Amino acid sequence: MSKLRFRVVEAAFEKKAAEVPASTERPATYFGSLVFNRQKMFKYLPEKAYAKLIDCIDNNAPLDRETANATAAGMKKWALEMGATHYTHWFHPLTEGTAEKHDAFVEHDGKGGMIEEFSGKLLIQQEPDASSFPNGGIRNTFEARGYSAWDPSSPAFIVGDTLCIPTIFIAYTGESLDYKAPLLKALEAVNKAAVDVCHYFNEDVKKVYSYLGWEQEYFLVDEGLYAARPDLLLTGRTLMGHESSKNQQLEDHYFGAIPTRVMEFMKDLEIEALKLGIPVKTRHNEVAPNQFELAPIFEECNLANDHNLLIMALMRKISRKHGFRVLLHEKPFKGVNGSGKHNNWSLGTDTGILLMAPGKTPEDNLRFITFVVNVLKAVYIHNALLKASISSATNAHRLGANEAPPAIISSFLGSQLSAVLDHLEKSDSENFNLAGKQGMKLDIARIPELQIDNTDRNRTSPFAFTGNRFEFRAVGSSANCASAMLALNAAVADQLKHFKTTVDTKIAEGKDKFTAIIDQLRKDIKECKAIHFDGNGYSDEWKAEAIRRGLDCETSVPLIFDAYLKDSSVKMFESTGVMTRKELEARNEVKWETYTKKIQIEARVLGDLAMNHIIPMATKYQSSLIDNVYKMKDLFPTEKAVHLSSKNLEIIEDIANHTIFIKEKVDEMVNARKKANKIENEREKAIAYHDTIVPMLEAIRYHIDKLELVVDDQMWTLPKYRELLFIR
Repeated sequence: MSKLRFRVVEAAFEKKAAEVPASTERPATYFGSLVFNRQKMFKYLPEKAYAKLIDCIDNNAPLDRETANATAAGMKKWALEMGATHYTHWFHPLTEGTAEKHDAFVEHDGKGGMIEEFSGKLLIQQEPDASSFPNGGIRNTFEARGYSAWDPSSPAFIVGDTLCIPTIFIAYTGESLDYKAPLLKALEAVNKAAVDVCHYFNEDVKKVYSYLGWEQEYFLVDEGLYAARPDLLLTGRTLMGHESSKNQQLEDHYFGAIPTRVMEFMKDLEIEALKLGIPVKTRHNEVAPNQFELAPIFEECNLANDHNLLIMALMRKISRKHGFRVLLHEKPFKGVNGSGKHNNWSLGTDTGILLMAPGKTPEDNLRFITFVVNVLKAVYIHNALLKASISSATNAHRLGANEAPPAIISSFLGSQLSAVLDHLEKSDSENFNLAGKQGMKLDIARIPELQIDNTDRNRTSPFAFTGNRFEFRAVGSSANCASAMLALNAAVADQLKHFKTTVDTKIAEGKDKFTAIIDQLRKDIKECKAIHFDGNGYSDEWKAEAIRRGLDCETSVPLIFDAYLKDSSVKMFESTGVMTRKELEARNEVKWETYTKKIQIEARVLGDLAMNHIIPMATKYQSSLIDNVYKMKDLFPTEKAVHLSSKNLEIIEDIANHTIFIKEKVDEMVNARKKANKIENEREKAIAYHDTIVPMLEAIRYHIDKLELVVDDQMWTLPKYRELLFIR
């Protein structure tokens, strides 16, 4: 069989495998079938082009035009054999989502017909309108040019009939207008800095990878009920609704049996995810009713982030096939747990060493302690920045609500690691003895010995050490992980650079290498002690203690964003080459504007619902009660009629009080919005919306929720929590 014929037949088999449901094929047979991964590259690219492309991916070697053309030809051939008709540059603008513009594989053939064409030029670069995406003033309407540029390190994939090519997005003037470009720079910065520090312990290390394992929480609601709730449809959360008599208080949903309909959705989602090379592994019920979670195997950070954005798009698409809508808002329902996206983060070398894992020798453990302490120091120095990286109008509803980490960044280490750091700080000893997993025997027949980790877990900690990684628990469920990951990796890179410079200076002064390392570790442990907290992050005592320690305790989201423009933040981002001051200023403009717009939309939706749904429903019911009172007077003697009508009169008065308050507050909110909208400075406008509009939303909601308890259920047109929160 010819090589060409072999490829055609093999591609047809792959396409068939990509369409086969998991019920008849094992996941391994279709995993990555829709991805132009290394296996496909090897089959579809000339040997020389394949070698150069892999060198580019693994070693950051430059990619020449000849290799780009060969890659484009092979990629197009594979895509066409898989049934693709279009291609797109797939990028991450500053909207928290993704963007794509589809073009067909066609060009004029010069003879009045068309040919299927896709060149290296089209693969490498396209030109989206940079003024139409959030840009913070970097691009004006009359300055529209921007570029999307191919990221070879993240493989292309097929969705439907379209070949999707992961790209960065930059302005004509060179500034990044997306999340991927600065993330890639941060990953390269931490690679270089970590390799330099690794060389104290192992000269063979050539590369350090940043790994990410995200845990995606989400809610499902019936599509029909979703469509009947304008607030869910337009804002992603319920702006009103009294809690259900039964919600999560019995703690019976967490890890419970997955409902049949939900299981069918999960199976379809997993099949499509696996085809796209997303290594989904875990699924389960979460704490709140209708809340679920899925998580993949750890991947390199850039790829993991692409996969998370892709899985969120898949969830939205596939949920509708099963009569659901997926809710990724951090707090779609009041009174039950919200949703986060825990980012499990670690560093590993090309020699197979996890830098956040203890070793078997004192030298290995010194390496482990070195990286842990440097991470803690970075988190301590930039705790305000890390909080800013996960803050948003939506995540503000979740943080600190006795269900998620508080809006104070601290790090839990566990008793064993805490004891080691305390010992190192206070002792002259240079010996390290970190236990791995310890055996625990239970006095129950037939139960085997359990292996206990070297650290417990603390769900109240925003940044917890969990054995061989740190878990950044404060990231919101709808967020782009890159926001938190680029800030964390850049901060760690900057700290590792400072550590290396200081230790090298001590060595140059005549100190032994390991003595110099330990001396600096002792100093850093003392300096960053304030960030270490193993207690209850929900307690009021901790909030007071955090203030005393000098940690950032700001809770206003617009003010939290100021951390990006602190001198220490700007210096850190610029010294690592991740972002410039101009890019940081532009991003903050986008963040403030986005915050304002989200609160503005919520205020408009709530005002509309209050005036056009709630008050008419309440007054209609009130009128029926008034009519009942008058009929009582006609039917019974006056004294008895008054007695029989007394409860109805109380309800009538109660409804009047609530509706009057709602009407007055809605009018007040409209006027406050008009006043805030006149503010030209985006930061000041966002602060005005936070300080004046947000409290009104809660005040209006309180009275609407009270009306829900008294108005006739048949008159209440909006689905209630008891209907939304329980899948049937």
